[in-house]
Amino acid sequence: MTAQAIAPFSITRVPRIEFGSGALNKLPGIAAHYGKNLLLVTGQRAFVESEHGARLFAALRADGFSWEHVKVAGEPSPQFVDVQVAALRGNGGTTTDAVIGIGGGSALDAAKAIAGLLRPGNSVLDHLEGVGPELPYRGPATPFIAVPTTAGTGSEATKNAVLSQQGADGYKKSFRDDALVAEWAVVDPDLLATCPPALIAADGMDAFTQLLESFVSTRANPVTDALARSGIMAVKDSLLALHREQSAESRDRMAYASLLSGICLAQTGLGSVHGLAAPLGAFFPIPHGVVCGTLVATATAANIAAMEAREPDNPALPKYAEIGRRFAMQKGLNGKEAREYLVTTLRQWEAQLALPRLSAYRLASADFSRIVANARGSSMKTNPIVLTDAEVTRILEARL
Repeated sequence: MTAQAIAPFSITRVPRIEFGSGALNKLPGIAAHYGKNLLLVTGQRAFVESEHGARLFAALRADGFSWEHVKVAGEPSPQFVDVQVAALRGNGGTTTDAVIGIGGGSALDAAKAIAGLLRPGNSVLDHLEGVGPELPYRGPATPFIAVPTTAGTGSEATKNAVLSQQGADGYKKSFRDDALVAEWAVVDPDLLATCPPALIAADGMDAFTQLLESFVSTRANPVTDALARSGIMAVKDSLLALHREQSAESRDRMAYASLLSGICLAQTGLGSVHGLAAPLGAFFPIPHGVVCGTLVATATAANIAAMEAREPDNPALPKYAEIGRRFAMQKGLNGKEAREYLVTTLRQWEAQLALPRLSAYRLASADFSRIVANARGSSMKTNPIVLTDAEVTRILEARL
């Protein structure tokens, strides 16, 4: 048998993409391909009250569109999706030609789930992984157009709508199907201009974590590797600059990185940071991006130490070293020294972006066992090495 130069891989559906300054102006023309009866799903205020929002609504009216408007406050729950679907169906929502989600990850995930269920009309709990009966999704989905206003989640390019139930019995799970992928992702970096620094930090570190975890995932492939490299370097060149002072160039690069992070994670899965983010976000009022930003340096160090000790031939080790070498811009930097440079850089970002520790959200060491027990979901399964419970606990201890 001859050796394969490239191992087999598959790439699932991705949206058609409109990227660039002013891309929002193309939205009415894109929506018109589906019809004139729309559902708009947005956050509560930021976009709705912005100049961009005012211009879009005026353009839609001028072009003869009509629409219902759903506003999302915080992370959407399954109950929120079910209530909105029932109300919209009772108000003629089944005639909706397209659903347009405009906002951060919460608005896009809510829009994605509503678009998936508006026509079938059943509960999202029928399909939510690890919660209900996990029935196969049959559709049909209403065409969905995603317009991100933050640079972090990459939800515009994924097939999963993340829904959260907070509290002692909380969970953070996905409604996931290829049919939920947006028909179009309209990515306009100008929409990032109103993001405050704390949101830029958290969302930017979410995007970076998704790119790095995709790059070292057990399901990574040459296509996602190329995209992840490009996105990682875009974050390296722009996140701290965007956090300090907005510029068109830094907005472009972070919007680009976020888009690539969504494409990559949809193909490869993620890793230990996102494995921990699910129970942390479910049990505590901690924003997803903050979890990623506060854990990624420590979790990366834990992965590297575990592989160096138990799996020195793991293919993720030279990948971590490659990113360290690219960050250092030193061609001769390799192996352990390059990996240490990567971790040191991430710790510097953690400090410069003023990412809070977990204790700021009422987390205590007594909570660790419950978090670790609930961290073995789909994301942890594609981590480059299986971490022990003790290793996962030490990640939490280091960032308490």
